[in-house]
Amino acid sequence: MSASAAPAPRSGPVRRVKAALYAWISRRYMPGCSNYNTLAVRRASRSKRQARQMFAAHGFPHAQGRVFAGFGAARRFAQEHGYPLVVKPNVSGFSRGSHFPINDAAELTRACWWAKAWWPTSIVERYLSGANYRVLATPERIASVIQRYPPFVDGDGVSDIDTLIDAENAVRERMGLYPIMHPIAKGDAARAHLNKQGLDFSSVPAAGERVTVFHRVALAPGGVVETIDQGSIPEVNRQLFKDVVKAWDARLFGVDVIFEKGIHIDYREQKTILLEVNSRPYTRMHSAPRYGEVEDLTAFYAEMDALTVDDADTF
Repeated sequence: MSASAAPAPRSGPVRRVKAALYAWISRRYMPGCSNYNTLAVRRASRSKRQARQMFAAHGFPHAQGRVFAGFGAARRFAQEHGYPLVVKPNVSGFSRGSHFPINDAAELTRACWWAKAWWPTSIVERYLSGANYRVLATPERIASVIQRYPPFVDGDGVSDIDTLIDAENAVRERMGLYPIMHPIAKGDAARAHLNKQGLDFSSVPAAGERVTVFHRVALAPGGVVETIDQGSIPEVNRQLFKDVVKAWDARLFGVDVIFEKGIHIDYREQKTILLEVNSRPYTRMHSAPRYGEVEDLTAFYAEMDALTVDDADTF
């Protein structure tokens, strides 16, 4: 083997710099995220483009979409497939830079600009309205399933939205969900989202009326987590997630998926879209639900912590 073809050394100044940078990235952007996958798996699942390619290669259900750098490709996709759409950075986490549902050309242009703030290339896809889930899966088992909702309040016919948000945030505090969950934010983004619905913070929803305060299911703006009883999930759906993990030869993935009718119905009998895989999923939210049973995953984490992970400290 020639010197130019020799493998890169596993130690040395370059590796130390990369390890220091990765440690900073982990502290800054991925606090509380698991780290059970090898470097090879993490490299193979870093981008949404890679996920789309793997989904297609294995026949897993996923959305029609396109990777783009220039906005022209996104506009052409919209002309070919229509609206609603979703635009998201090719590489990001915690739903950063994602925008949906996009219903017209003006919204598409704005979304493309914002996605570029996170990564040079972006993904445009058909948007599916349905139930959003994070499935924590290994090749052999489903560890936990949560359904994720955008921040919302339920009207009582008396209180305005501002008061309902304060009441919901107080419930979360009493339940001890902070800082894993977050209060529902009442900033400009929430105000704009309410305005699109013809509402503002002083509006009084009818009793039982649910009002979403923001469009994303992310925790930062106040997203909601509910644990799902695995006994309600058909075996064919459970196997789908295990097969996804096996496709990458991973130890643990957080698989994001949308089911049009819900995870309790065979995915082949409804529209189903695998969104992405997370090689370093934020596992803490599985143990701090706003709704559903609190799951004790201590034994599972102990089992995963006992694994030896190659190059866990670098990227």
